[in-house]
Amino acid sequence: MTRKPSQHSPSQPVPRERESRLSALHLAPDSLGFALDSAAQAIGAVRAGSALPAAVQSLFSSAKDDGAAVARGAVQDIAYTTMRRLASADWLIAQRLHKAPPPHVADVLACAFALLIDEGDAAAYAPFTVVDQAVSAIGARREFVFAKGLVNAVLRGFLRERAALLDALQADEVARWNYPSWWLDAVRRAWPDAWQEVLAAGNVQGPLTLRVNPRHSTVDAYLQMLRDQGIAATHVGAYAVRLATPTSVERIPGFADGVVSVQDAGAQLAAPLLDARDGMRVLDACAAPGGKTGHLLELADVDVVALESDASRARRIGENLQRLQLDAEIRIGDAGDATAWHDGEPFDRILADVPCSASGIVRRHPDIRWLRRPSDIPALVAEQRRILQALWPLLKTGGELLYVTCSIFPEEGELQAQWFGNLYPDAVRLDAPGQLLPAAARVPADASAGSLAGHSTGQHADHDGFFYARFQKR
Repeated sequence: MTRKPSQHSPSQPVPRERESRLSALHLAPDSLGFALDSAAQAIGAVRAGSALPAAVQSLFSSAKDDGAAVARGAVQDIAYTTMRRLASADWLIAQRLHKAPPPHVADVLACAFALLIDEGDAAAYAPFTVVDQAVSAIGARREFVFAKGLVNAVLRGFLRERAALLDALQADEVARWNYPSWWLDAVRRAWPDAWQEVLAAGNVQGPLTLRVNPRHSTVDAYLQMLRDQGIAATHVGAYAVRLATPTSVERIPGFADGVVSVQDAGAQLAAPLLDARDGMRVLDACAAPGGKTGHLLELADVDVVALESDASRARRIGENLQRLQLDAEIRIGDAGDATAWHDGEPFDRILADVPCSASGIVRRHPDIRWLRRPSDIPALVAEQRRILQALWPLLKTGGELLYVTCSIFPEEGELQAQWFGNLYPDAVRLDAPGQLLPAAARVPADASAGSLAGHSTGQHADHDGFFYARFQKR
């Protein structure tokens, strides 16, 4: 990913200074300056093509040695906030500077601007603290000491002209919405009556939603357990509970014992829709990290084959099932080529949660919008079709296949379902939610993109974007 001269591109090369370890900083690990420098390194890694979770993880791979683990929460919060506001921050940098600064300096500025865009009660830090600590972060690296005055002047100048600059920013669509222009166009085409709500939903941090394991508890009983411990939560789905305040899994009552799992309310629809019953043989294709596998086993005594092409990701399936005290047969293989892993026995149910653009989960993974390219969509559509064509012959007559993507693009949703139905005369389409837009969005009643009934998970719906289509083999 290389940076174009245009201020609209958040991509730029990552120079060798990004390889600096956190221990090279002369900043207290619990300081905002340390967090800004570290978050800026993560932002630079994303600009170079890395996924944000991996970028943050790589920063703290030696945290036990350098004492930086205390900063991880702040670094992660700043990095994710910056990803949601990256185009706004880059636009502001371009307005304040005629010449682009060194990449790391620009990324520290981007992180600072992301924090300064909010004001009043919404602000995570006092403005003067952000400016002071951004200057300290730049000064902590000898190669950038020369830019301390520049960073100070740019940020203080923004605070003086904040209202006028943010007003001017609204005229630039990319800077205003914080999505690449091609993404804006795609959402507008797909959802002409809801595109602004869809984009806005992707810019809000997703809630922490739990799935209650019915083998251990009920939603009502678990909510009472939370109340007893002073934790506010809401019932948001058949098995879904949303915490009012996100917290680490170590602090979630019952998590270690398998009473609950972390899973978006929209994703929790998959297992019930598959309607697997005791004694059935079920294939969970593309199963990692195992959330839907676990849910299937919680709901029925079924024989599950959990298939995953990546061995390292497959290990996560086993870890999640072990916590839930459940078992599945985990196989390593390509869902689009059954010859290497299928034993010849057909399945009663197939869950095809296929690779996709992940455009429906950008509120949780804001880096996706900057990592995806327009050419990715047709490539993913072709991959989805390859997988579906390989899986359909493995289904018993009378069996059901559930097609799932975490996408809001019709090419990966309704159009794909229509293609599949036209390709296989023996595929009977059954009721399913169709397209679920993110929680803040509402599908217009006359939407043309197929069966959209039931797009909301309930009156308290707060979910990511998903597509569900269900087929029975005649």
